[in-house]
Amino acid sequence: MNASINNLPTSLRAAGSGFTLIELMVTIAVLAIIVSIAAPNISTQLANQRVKATAATLTNALKEAKVESVIRRQSIEFSIDDSNHTLVVESGNSGEIASYSYSTKNIITTDKATVVFRPSKRADAATYTICDSEKPSTSMQVIVTAIAGISTVAGGTCG
Repeated sequence: MNASINNLPTSLRAAGSGFTLIELMVTIAVLAIIVSIAAPNISTQLANQRVKATAATLTNALKEAKVESVIRRQSIEFSIDDSNHTLVVESGNSGEIASYSYSTKNIITTDKATVVFRPSKRADAATYTICDSEKPSTSMQVIVTAIAGISTVAGGTCG
């Protein structure tokens, strides 16, 4: 009742198995089209993630400087070392307290070279703009207010 594939002639068995060259070429062409559409979106997402990660690292370093100034009851300086891609929190008395690394593909621009946090919960107002060197349209800003408030917002212009 059930016909076994072994009972078929050899020419019919070989013709029914596998893919034709045209089927494989069509499949590869469709995959190539899908990848060419998805690739720019993936690189934009990676740039966004790098900027967000650097903004989070910058915010954490600024918050640490703020807290350390209150705990130690002394002024704490925050600065950016562009050559090593590090964020530095330091005290005038005891030197470096902490340093944070950020992506070498990110650019941080600011209107002040250093921000000083004081134990009176005051700070030098500053705005940091984080951009990605590969996708300049992606940017975020970290804002430090005079009362040592630290906030992160999307936007800013990259030079």
